[in-house]
Amino acid sequence: MSKPLKILYVGQLTPNDSALYRTWALERLGHTVIRLNIAEFLKTSELLDKVFFRLLIGPPLQRLNRAILESAFEHRVDLVFADKIVAMKPSTLQKLRQGGVPTVNYNIDNPFGPRNDGVWRLMLKCIPYYDLHVVQRDQNLLDYRARGARDVLKVQTAYEPTIHFPPPPGWSDANRDRDVSFVGTPYDNRAEFLTRLWREFAIPISICGNSFWKQKLSPDAYTALFGEGEVYRDQYRETLWRSRINLSFLTHSNLDEFAHKSFEIAACGAFLLVERSPGHLDRFKEDEEAVFFSDLEECAAKIRRYLPDEEARQRIAAAGQQRAVNSGYHNDAQMQRIIDRILISLPAVER
Repeated sequence: MSKPLKILYVGQLTPNDSALYRTWALERLGHTVIRLNIAEFLKTSELLDKVFFRLLIGPPLQRLNRAILESAFEHRVDLVFADKIVAMKPSTLQKLRQGGVPTVNYNIDNPFGPRNDGVWRLMLKCIPYYDLHVVQRDQNLLDYRARGARDVLKVQTAYEPTIHFPPPPGWSDANRDRDVSFVGTPYDNRAEFLTRLWREFAIPISICGNSFWKQKLSPDAYTALFGEGEVYRDQYRETLWRSRINLSFLTHSNLDEFAHKSFEIAACGAFLLVERSPGHLDRFKEDEEAVFFSDLEECAAKIRRYLPDEEARQRIAAAGQQRAVNSGYHNDAQMQRIIDRILISLPAVER
């Protein structure tokens, strides 16, 4: 095992953010983590925060970058780990480099995708100044290198083992009060897809998610399909447990190869019905560890096949959970890969 590091972790570190879970993994791996929560720099108003992220100018930008430098040098850290920090300034990274502090940019989002989110201006300028970029798409390996990245590592999104774990022994359909669930956001054509499953195929669906579903679903579909709002942590895990079938989709507008949710569903020992892709096929055996679909008709057919077959669902869900554990689809394994890479490329870090 490598020497434990002192790491300044900069990210959205609120209780329901996956960035916080990654700090837990680093601590389980034996490292000391100093947390810098960017949410503390944006406590103004929802409107002003949106303006800040759109324009990336003003006092919050200066305060954040000053705090990063002050924390890094005050604590004499071995590494600054930036988790999707769109407000980092190139000058801040230059000063960290001059002070002998390596930097990692962890960004599982896609600054080069077709969504055109408009928040990437500073991050794109910062690409040449980070020591390591961590991404989750093959295409992004090329994108970052074309922008002058020093090093790029592909990992995958991961589940958090202290939150995503199987139900108690003996859990069965007697404990499940949902037939088909989707927990998440209405990206791409998900609202239309789920509406058609319900309207054309009479599939019983329950959606959990944010308020944008009300804008995306027709009034009758919203009334029929939207079960409750956003669910996190224990409530999220228990929602997966209580569902006979859990749907997962790629985010095509982000050019995703696999879905974060797929690994969480599998880790929870829940039955996973997920959009077919090379990324998913590489990570789960079809019809043994997860079930796949490529279009609306196949999805409906798979639901009809497996909804009445509890034994098959239990068997596949258990195998998927074992695959998630054995193949390291958890935060600890993915964070260890990042630390190993930064130590290989920067052996001076082990000081």
